[in-house]
Amino acid sequence: MSEDKALTKKSENITDWYNEVVVRAELADYATTRGFMVIRPRAYEMWEHIQSDFDKTIKTKFKVKNAYFPLLIPESFFRKESEHAEGFAPEVAWIANTDDQNRLAIRPTSETIMYDSYGKWIRSWRDLPLRINQWCNIVRWEIGITRLFLRTKEFLWHEGHCVYTNEKDAKKEDLKILDEYAKIAENMLCVPVIKGEKTQKERFAGAQNTYTIEGIMPDAKSLQMGTAHYLGQGFAKAFGVEYLDKEGKKQFGHQTSWGFSTRLIGSVVLMHGDDKGLIIPPALTETKIVIVPILIKGKEEIVLKAAKDLEKSLKQFGAFLDDRDNYTPGAKFAEWELKGTPLRIEIGPRDLENKQVVLVRRDLLQKNFVSMDKLKDEIKNQLKEMPKALFDKAKKVQDALITKVNTKEEFLEYSKKGRYLFAPFCGQVSCEEDIKDNTSLSTRCVPFGEKAEHKCFWCNKPKAKMTYFAKSY
Repeated sequence: MSEDKALTKKSENITDWYNEVVVRAELADYATTRGFMVIRPRAYEMWEHIQSDFDKTIKTKFKVKNAYFPLLIPESFFRKESEHAEGFAPEVAWIANTDDQNRLAIRPTSETIMYDSYGKWIRSWRDLPLRINQWCNIVRWEIGITRLFLRTKEFLWHEGHCVYTNEKDAKKEDLKILDEYAKIAENMLCVPVIKGEKTQKERFAGAQNTYTIEGIMPDAKSLQMGTAHYLGQGFAKAFGVEYLDKEGKKQFGHQTSWGFSTRLIGSVVLMHGDDKGLIIPPALTETKIVIVPILIKGKEEIVLKAAKDLEKSLKQFGAFLDDRDNYTPGAKFAEWELKGTPLRIEIGPRDLENKQVVLVRRDLLQKNFVSMDKLKDEIKNQLKEMPKALFDKAKKVQDALITKVNTKEEFLEYSKKGRYLFAPFCGQVSCEEDIKDNTSLSTRCVPFGEKAEHKCFWCNKPKAKMTYFAKSY
């Protein structure tokens, strides 16, 4: 049973509120080892739904095969692609290798270990495109403050790594994968996202292009929720990923990588939760309904029987009967609101007399009397309406946080007000570093379709594109 102490109000301290919800709603816990987390069954179920949906998509739409590669990566592999090695240097956890002098890295990402194998497997243009994905854990050592799901030293993710004969096909599928990420975010998680390309400074280490979906959280911070990278031929040259083309000439492959992680669960908490706790979109849980019997002395047996019959009849919705006799109905209401179960059904003696139940949707918390003969239809309607309502509410929150600015003065003014800024930017690394030093804001992405027809708000150079800026998780 959850604690009786009220949660910190989300509007007053979103950081403390988030930490409390994640722990008390039984999504995760802090591990004994600093910087690590324990993912509890309620959150792991959410991850399984996301995983299952995307796994089916990549297998059916993109003909991707799943595989698994080693956790430990030789240090020599990182040296082969200098930009990649430099970019990940602060994040790598090393262990000694007793066999030789070559240290071993605990997997921070798998480009190097996978491409070593690709170099052995690919021989001809007939072997391409090669599309492989793996579901695994990742360890990155640079984080300071632990934020469950958002910033931990270990997390779960998937990473797809593909090889093509040309740049056009590689980028085309990269963008299709990004579209699938957006569908997961918006349809399953009910979190609106911005699709776009990262600036040079924010690109993945070793990539020529990085595409992203960014979610604007209620505190105006940006949450990177999935990325796809066009790696060009740099890794192919470093690891010998080459093939004989139709004319018998040696060519290097064009490579992509793409992934999302368990931080998606954090986006659900941040975006939809309220002062009572978590709100779970229906697509992320099997238990879409909790049934709470209202037991009145002398009527316990008849109510419990009706509640059990109801649980059986609503099995298709994953209905769960909370028949614990050592908690009051009010305590149960509070617990299941904290845990975010989409629908609650209350049933008592008076409801039985009237052949009805009380139906409560978690995001609205309004009690509605529904007749027994119309209950299943109403449940279907509510489960269909709830995701749209969550998405629409989130979109309004996000839209209200965006401020378009055109000048340096406006940018400096609104950067102090907790806004998600949209400004014309030249994309130069030196310019972006100066902006971050002065405001703590970084570029999040350049939305697709933006034209270089502006002057940079910071340095006044021409050919600037409208770009989003924010603090990030």
